[in-house]
Order: sequence, then C-alpha cells, then structure tokens
Amino acid sequence: MKLGDSSAIISQIRERLFVTGDIKEDNKSAVCDTVLMKAVKNYELRHGYAPKNTILSEHINDFNIPVSDRIKTIIANMERCRWIDPELEKGKKYIEVNIPEFRLYIVEDGKIAFISPVVVGRTMTKTVIFSGMMNNIVFSPYWNVPPSIIKSEIKPGMAKDKNYLAKKNLEWNNGAVRQLPGKNNSLGLVKFLFPNSSNIYLHDTPSKSLFERESRAFSHGCVRVAKPRELAIELLKDDPKWTPERIDKAMHAGKESWYTLKKKVPVYIGYFTAWVDREGQLNFYKDIYQKDESLIKLLTEE
Repeated sequence: MKLGDSSAIISQIRERLFVTGDIKEDNKSAVCDTVLMKAVKNYELRHGYAPKNTILSEHINDFNIPVSDRIKTIIANMERCRWIDPELEKGKKYIEVNIPEFRLYIVEDGKIAFISPVVVGRTMTKTVIFSGMMNNIVFSPYWNVPPSIIKSEIKPGMAKDKNYLAKKNLEWNNGAVRQLPGKNNSLGLVKFLFPNSSNIYLHDTPSKSLFERESRAFSHGCVRVAKPRELAIELLKDDPKWTPERIDKAMHAGKESWYTLKKKVPVYIGYFTAWVDREGQLNFYKDIYQKDESLIKLLTEE
C-alpha cells in the first residue's frame, strides 16, 4: 500500500501505530496519508527496516507480533545487558557494535560521536560476542587467508585454474596464503585490531554494495565497516600528526603500515534485538542468529 491508497487495513495500521507511539493521533482514517507514512517510516527505522515509502506484507507481519512476544524479547535483552562489563561505559571513549542492528557506534563522553553501517558474519560464520581493546590500525593491509578459506575456496580454485592466485592478487607466504595490499584486497584499505581468541577485527571492504542491503550478514565472521576512512579519522583525531590527508596517503600506499594507538579503545561486540536508544525510543531488530528463543526459555522456565 502506498500514499493515497485506501483500505480498512489502513485504519488498523493507523490504530497500531498510535498504540506503539509512532503516530500521535488516531483519526480513524482509512486513507494512507503523509502523516501515516511518516509514522510508518519511524516504525521501520525502529525495527531495522530501510524506509520504502510502501507498506509491505513484511511490515504487516511485524505489526502482528503479539505484545507478549515483544515483552519476552525485552526480558532477554535486559538479561544481555547484565553481561556487559560495567567498566565499559565508564570509559571516556569506546566502540560498540550491535550485530542484529548492523551498526557500529563510537561513544565519547556519554554521547554518540560516530555511526557507521556494518556487515557481520553470516549464519554459518557468526560474528562472536565479546569485548576487547583496540590497539592497532593497519593501513594498506595484507589479508592473511584463514586455513578454512584456503581449504574451502583457494585450493579448489587453484585446482581449476593454475593462474588462480595471480588473478586474485594472492601469494604464498611461509606456507600460508596472503592477499597483497590494494583496493581489491578483501580487507579493503584499512583494518582495526583488538586482540581476541576468535581473530575478529573491523575492516574496510571493496564490496561496498552490501551496505545498501537491509539485512547485512555476509562476512566470514569479521565486521566490515561502511565508513572505514571516517572511523580512522575519528580514532586519530587527537593526534595532530595524523591528518585526514596522511590517513588517505597511508590507506592508498599499497604497502602495509601499522599504527599503535597511544591509548587503547574498548570495543564491545554485542547482540541486542531490543534496546532503548538515546532518544528514548524502543527499537527491535531481527534475531538473525536465532539466539532469543533459547535465552527466553532459560529465563522463563520454572
């Protein structure tokens, strides 16, 4: 349904959006007007949808999720809040990634200083939930291909094409495989490291079109950042030697270089399918890794 359409369903949607607080007045109209579409857009943004200026069946299905189910989701996410290290938010500056929201934040002095869309791990290669301390930025990085990808992708590719490595800008390195720095490198032009046992990190990507998708679970587990240059600028803004021009030069140097942060930055990668944002709005996101049901069961069992 689009602007100008009329239907009895429109009046039901209007009532629902009034109950959820997305529209301030329910005038009972069955016509899809600009006021209703603005309310639908607000609902979409709070529920992880890209605004489409059209009411689709997926939105109707979302409207019909029982309030009792929403309450269970809230309870599950209140429990997840208890798992966060209380020291995290005491820090002057920290990074948080919410996997179901596909978004990264930098919080500084209690306020959001930076936001970027991200791509996270697909269902078979989930991004791990954990906290760490960012200590290095690597410009024009090599990509050291994990053994699992060498086995599943590289070796089969080499078996079919003897020039496979050269075509992919790959080379052997001490018995392993790595991809040379450059714009087509799978890590893009910069990566951000915070040591952890799962070898998860933030990085650029040449696959920019994926950030236009509504659901962005496509990676092998690491977190791809839509605005890596801006992230580097934000992290280095207190170092006068690292101007945006110098960052650009390092990113496009074609030669790997490492920078050690003068002060480590806490990073928290979390999984919240419901949370209240800093404007006080309750947000819900799709449970992409199907984690809610088992947690709700544990919390509600007698």
